[in-house]
Amino acid sequence: MGVYTQTQGNWLSRRGGFLVLLVAFHLGFFWALKSGFAVKLVQQITQPIKAEIINEVKPEEPPPPPPEVQMELPPVQVPPVLVDIQLPPPPPTAIQAPITTEVVPPAPPPPPQVTRSVVRTKFSTAYVPDPNDFYPSTSRSMQEEGVVRVHVCWGTNGRVDASQLKVAQSSGYSRLDDAALRLARNIRMKPGTVDGKPEADCATLPVRFTLKGESDR
Repeated sequence: MGVYTQTQGNWLSRRGGFLVLLVAFHLGFFWALKSGFAVKLVQQITQPIKAEIINEVKPEEPPPPPPEVQMELPPVQVPPVLVDIQLPPPPPTAIQAPITTEVVPPAPPPPPQVTRSVVRTKFSTAYVPDPNDFYPSTSRSMQEEGVVRVHVCWGTNGRVDASQLKVAQSSGYSRLDDAALRLARNIRMKPGTVDGKPEADCATLPVRFTLKGESDR
């Protein structure tokens, strides 16, 4: 009997402890609701959930191919074929000359050609001044000598045309060349003749300047 009593006492003590705990839990729960502690606890436990929207990047589609351009070729125009047909020339019309009975006398013979010889004479110098009279003193002091060939033209009167005087060949000294031109203006020519008539002409005459006083004309 003693054993049974001890077992029943343990069961009562356990049941009483459970009831105490249950009552304490309800009291604590009501206190938490009233004081707002439960709300703070729930907010701490449940953190806000961040939701991010991720846009899916679609791959770019390749551009469409360019449209095919159809070119219309212009119609080919064939030029007309031109055929050049050459007609033969018409036959010449025969022209009949009138028949005359007039007798044409023969042409007279040409006159005989008379050959005549032309008599020509050669020109010559009528007067040539002394080169020593035109010798430059500076050329004498500098021992300048030489021969100047002067181109001379004259008229039918034998007078020299001064506008056509020129040095054909220089002596190598400009002073002697100028002196020879001055001398040539005073030359008198004897013109050549053609059938007795004087003829204007041109020639190249030498003028020699020498320190020995000798002149070649």
